Amino acid sequence: MSRTDWDTAFANSVYITDGDSYPSRWRQCSGEFITAHHKMDLNLSYGPHPRQKYDLFWPNIEAKGLVFFVHGGYWLDFDKSYWSHLAGGAAVHGWVVAIPSYVLAPEVRISEITQMIARVIEQCSEHVTGPIILSGHSAGGHLVTRMVCEDTHLSANTRTRIARVVSISGLHDLRNLRHTQMNEQLQLDFDEAIAESPVLQWPFASARVICWVGSDERPEFLSQATKLRDAWKNKLTDIQLVVEPNRHHFDVIGSLTNPDSSLTRTLIGAE
Repeated sequence: MSRTDWDTAFANSVYITDGDSYPSRWRQCSGEFITAHHKMDLNLSYGPHPRQKYDLFWPNIEAKGLVFFVHGGYWLDFDKSYWSHLAGGAAVHGWVVAIPSYVLAPEVRISEITQMIARVIEQCSEHVTGPIILSGHSAGGHLVTRMVCEDTHLSANTRTRIARVVSISGLHDLRNLRHTQMNEQLQLDFDEAIAESPVLQWPFASARVICWVGSDERPEFLSQATKLRDAWKNKLTDIQLVVEPNRHHFDVIGSLTNPDSSLTRTLIGAE
């Protein structure tokens, strides 16, 4: 495939009706959630960079554990201020939800972002006892599946607390991103693309992984979910692929706002 073909394969907005309107809608929903939510800790620091901040959203009942959500944007865009509303569903069920920002490419490489996410998970885990659930969307799905690879930067204690990983429309094989225009910013070389592709890594044995993707997504994202399931199915006792009907790349995460949605219930282990 040519560079143009790979740019098309990984494109989302132009193939979604009113795709360009979604970021402003996410930002509005996030702000409204913060205004309405009762208990939260905002802009906690996990490093010296201005983007190394995270928010904690606490439930109104006794906490059952920690849900960690990592946003997407191809490691190039967005911050935590777009996603606060996605804490809504899990918080109703008694889970503390952590949502971080991270330093973006090209200021840092993807491998550095992977280390950053491990650092903030470790810090968040100190605030909350009980199991940890890792979730992320698109590039965030990549980052949370990287957390359960054998070369993870997470401590042994944190690894034992991870109950499940839900990668929503995740990117798990980064090799072909080298052939896209965005690689001018990502600066992925061959070695880093290999090292940072979960499909090419070995997960630690206790990991429980769900690859969640919308049926109306671009073929590449359906392929990415299938690739991880196929790559890890003989390495894990519990890995699932779920294709949610009538969902595309931008609305597939919306179900996290609903405490009774299939995605939320799968996330917290209530299915």
